[in-house]
Amino acid sequence: MFQVNLRPYRDFFRSASAGGIILMVCLVVSLVIANSPLGDELEALLATEIGYASSGLDLRYSVLLWINDGLMAIFFLLVGLEIKRELVEGELSSLKKASFPVFAAVGGMLIPAAIYGLLNQGTDTASGWGIPMATDIAFAIGILSLLGRRVPLTLKVFLTALAIVDDLGAILVIAIFYSKEMQLTYLLYAAGVFALLFAFNKLGVKSIIFYLVPGVFMWYFIHHSGVHATIAGVLTAFTLPTTPGKEESPLEKLEHALTKPVNFLIMPIFALANTNIALELNMVDGLYSSLGLGIILGLFLGKPVGIFALSWLSVKLGISDLPKGVTWTQVLALSFLAGIGFTMSIFVALLSFSNPEFQTEAKFSILVASFISGLTGYLLLRRYATRHPEIALANQAQQS
Repeated sequence: MFQVNLRPYRDFFRSASAGGIILMVCLVVSLVIANSPLGDELEALLATEIGYASSGLDLRYSVLLWINDGLMAIFFLLVGLEIKRELVEGELSSLKKASFPVFAAVGGMLIPAAIYGLLNQGTDTASGWGIPMATDIAFAIGILSLLGRRVPLTLKVFLTALAIVDDLGAILVIAIFYSKEMQLTYLLYAAGVFALLFAFNKLGVKSIIFYLVPGVFMWYFIHHSGVHATIAGVLTAFTLPTTPGKEESPLEKLEHALTKPVNFLIMPIFALANTNIALELNMVDGLYSSLGLGIILGLFLGKPVGIFALSWLSVKLGISDLPKGVTWTQVLALSFLAGIGFTMSIFVALLSFSNPEFQTEAKFSILVASFISGLTGYLLLRRYATRHPEIALANQAQQS
């Protein structure tokens, strides 16, 4: 009887690079569909409204909005869990540990935003300054993981910490600058739910359900308050109890439970829904517009310049230490991977512009910039590893 060997598939889905590879596949699939006869059908599907609405309850939205406001709230829940864990017991748990990736992340946000702002000052696209600030965790770490043991483990930890701080910055930017007109009543309702979750934490409640159910209500209130609903995911995550000990905490249990659904389902769905760009010849001209150049130069040049400059400054001032086993050449090469904005940048672009033409131009520029940044970072790190084979031997010895 014919039998299928499932081990290669299991090994793939357990690998650190699987999420990034699946995202790349979904990106290509979405572009193919958008430029085929099925493109209009996909647009119609995304515009279809589903849910329930009445005089006292409004939960009827388009499929696209459910993806961007609903599913992405779960993504931000996972990001919030990762941020809190790093603050309690990880690379952000002490000033000396946290300062190096924090300085790097701050530089990687400020310089790209400044580049975009200078190029778009006084234009209709000036509000998109937050687009090149973002780093896509899944893509960046996925591409780094393709290099395997040819990069030191401390470099992977540095990129993870940098991306987490970067995401925290993006969350604050979204909450402060990309939210609609505030509805105070709903904000007060949301604040009450958050206070309840905080009380559960202080009372030692460890059942995850006691945090997730109120979190859903907080999502509804925040969604109607004018603040972007995904912030509810982060606020819920910050109330989950965790400890620096070896025993698995409720936060870590939820993080482990969400990692695969987010990487293998939610992010691919987001990519499929938001990169369905119908390519046209005039799109290339858009790359030379202030919007296109702001995004491309911000991600491809602003990210590495900002990350390298501020992390170098933090070490020179004695605030931080260069991670063990990492060289400045590797930091520079790695900083290009942080220029992969993709899903996070697209998400901010959708919040920045209501004009569909600007949204499409921004998406295409993000794809180009992310591709160039990812390829440059990968090739630089691969070349460095080829010239220094001792890195792979040290990693192998460390993991054996």
